[in-house]
Amino acid sequence: MILADIKTALLSVSTRFYRYSAPVTPFFPYIIWQDEMESDMFCGDGRKLFKTIEGSIDLYTKTADDSFIDKIEKALNDAGICFRLNSVQLEPTTRIIHHEWVWNIETEVQ
Repeated sequence: MILADIKTALLSVSTRFYRYSAPVTPFFPYIIWQDEMESDMFCGDGRKLFKTIEGSIDLYTKTADDSFIDKIEKALNDAGICFRLNSVQLEPTTRIIHHEWVWNIETEVQ
């Protein structure tokens, strides 16, 4: 399954990663990842041949220059997964810094 590539890439960064949501009291930094949609497809001869799955990876940290930032991007590059940094936000009440990457994986439809 193509989503295993995301899990494998994140496992090279940390074991503190979760799909869709984190525990109530997580240790920082931690990562949440999710698949969200089929962002593109390619058809030929009346059938779908390729599809692109899109999702996001969210890093929650209390350190502005957290080493996980570079590690996440390196892990995605090493796995051949396209991505872009979508946003960086400071949660004012908790002082948690939230980085969000959007990723895409293209796969052939069987």
